[in-house]
Amino acid sequence: MDTLKKYLPLCWFKSNPLELIRSIDFLKQNLIFYFIIEFFVQANMTDDPIESFYEVGLEALLTLFFIAFILYVNKSLYAIIQVLTAVLFCSNVVSCFIIPVLVWLTISENVVSYYLVGLLLLWDYALVTYIIKRVLLLNTLASAAVSLFYAGFTYAGAFALGQLM
Repeated sequence: MDTLKKYLPLCWFKSNPLELIRSIDFLKQNLIFYFIIEFFVQANMTDDPIESFYEVGLEALLTLFFIAFILYVNKSLYAIIQVLTAVLFCSNVVSCFIIPVLVWLTISENVVSYYLVGLLLLWDYALVTYIIKRVLLLNTLASAAVSLFYAGFTYAGAFALGQLM
């Protein structure tokens, strides 16, 4: 619970991912939670649990590879546990808010629910941008570009690889 309290301010853009606790157990918990939540969302969209399983697994692997690559290029691979945990944790927090909104959207198709999903996805993008900015010491525009590449690489890449399987 103490680790959770240390990572939570990150979701409000208040802490530095490099100064957070390095915990492999917390990373594993976040990875499992990420997989479960993303599987739920993906299975809801595709109606094929096997395809969803592959795509979510590929998303997780591509996230790991992307974070490892940018840290390797930046010569800060030593921080992979904190950075990967930070990205997954922030994604999990946003996903906890997205799930009820997606249920609302599916049931009612209310226009407000579409706007809310968009805002939550923007929050997730902003969090990844913030993490990349703090870790790589980039300006906001450059970190936003890297975050956009991250989103395309992980989500579109997982979709494309999933289609090949």
